[in-house]
Amino acid sequence: MAVKKAWEGFSKGFMEEVQRWGSMKQTGVSLRYMMEFGSRPTPRNLLISSQFLHKELPIRIARRAIELDSLPYGLSHKPAVLKVRDWYLDSFRDLRSFPDIKDNNNELEFTQMIKLIKVRHNNVVPMMALGVQQLKKDLNPKIDYHYLDEIHQFLDRFYMSRIGIRMLIGQHVALHDPSPLPNCVGYIHTKMSPVEVARNASEDARYICLKEYGCAPDVNIYGDPNFTFPYVPTHLHLMVFELVKNSLRAVQERFVDSDKVAPPVRIIVADGVEDVTIKACYFTILSLIENQVSDEGGGIPRSGLPRLFTYLYSTAKNPLNEQSETDVQTVTTMAGYGYGLPISRLYARYFGGDLQIISMEGYGTDAYLHLSRLGDSQEPLP
Repeated sequence: MAVKKAWEGFSKGFMEEVQRWGSMKQTGVSLRYMMEFGSRPTPRNLLISSQFLHKELPIRIARRAIELDSLPYGLSHKPAVLKVRDWYLDSFRDLRSFPDIKDNNNELEFTQMIKLIKVRHNNVVPMMALGVQQLKKDLNPKIDYHYLDEIHQFLDRFYMSRIGIRMLIGQHVALHDPSPLPNCVGYIHTKMSPVEVARNASEDARYICLKEYGCAPDVNIYGDPNFTFPYVPTHLHLMVFELVKNSLRAVQERFVDSDKVAPPVRIIVADGVEDVTIKACYFTILSLIENQVSDEGGGIPRSGLPRLFTYLYSTAKNPLNEQSETDVQTVTTMAGYGYGLPISRLYARYFGGDLQIISMEGYGTDAYLHLSRLGDSQEPLP
C-alpha cells in the first residue's frame, strides 16, 4: 500500500494555515526561566504556560512540516519521512483545532492533548533514521556523505527543534505532578549530581553491552558525587549513555580475541576552580562543567573524525537495514543507527553546552561533554 503524500487529505485552507503559522516568529526560553517559572506551579501559572504552548507549539511544528516537504535528493518522498510528516501535520491540526484556553478546565484538557502529541512523536528519531537509510540505498555508494551538507543541516535543525518541542511539552506536563520528587521542577533537577547520572547511564550501557557480547568492560567514574547543579537528568543520561555505549563497543571489539583483560572506560566529572568561582556570580553568562569519557578502544582514524557528527555515517553495521517500519522502534543495539553522536551534541548545545571528540588512532578516544551550569542561554531556535 502506497504511503500518502504530505498534503494529501488536507484542504487548501489547511495548507495555507500551516504556511502562515510556519512563517511566525518562535519564542525561545532558557533553563533558568523554566526552573524559576515552574517553581510556582499555581493554577494561574499553569494557565499561562498552556496559553504560551497553545501558540508556540503550532509555530514550531508547522516549520518542521513545511521543511519536511522540501528536502533534497528525494528524501521528502521516502516512505519513513512521509510517515513523520503525517505525524507533524496531525499534531498541528490537533493544536489549531483546540479552542482558546480561558480557564483551568481548558488547561487540563489541553495538557492531556499535548501529552498524547508527545507520545505520537516518540519514534520520530528512528523513523527519520530509517528514511535516511532508504535514501542511502538510492545514492551512489561511492559518494562522500560528508558533503551532503543540506541533509546534515536539515537534520540538525529538525532534531534540535524536536528536543525543544519535547522539552516544552514534557516540562508543562510534569508540572502537574502532585507529588514531585525532592528538588525537581518538572523535568529539571535543581540539585542534579552528574556523577550519579553518569553512574546510572553507564550501568544501562553495560547492560546493553552484556546483552550484545556476553561481557562488558568496567566503567570507572571519577568525580565528587556531592557536586550538584541544575540540569535535566534525562538529557544528561542520554548523552552519557551514548558516549559510554560507543566506548564499550570499541573496547570490547578490540579485545574480543585478546588474552588481555579489557581496560575500563573512564568517566571524569570535573568541576574546576574557575567554575566554583563563577558559580558564586549568579548572573555570570556561562559556566561549564566538563564530563570526559575516555576509552582504549583503538581510536578513530583521522579521516573518519569529520564524519562522526553526520547522520549518514556509522562505524558499525546498521541494524535498520534489516528492520521494517513497524518494528524499528523496538530495536535496541550497541550501535549502527548513525545518529547517536550528532543528536547527543544537539542535546548538549540545547542549553548552551557542546560535545567534542578527540581520538588517538591505535589507542583510544576522548569525548568531552561541556554542560552550561547556570542555564542562562536561550534555546537555539532553528
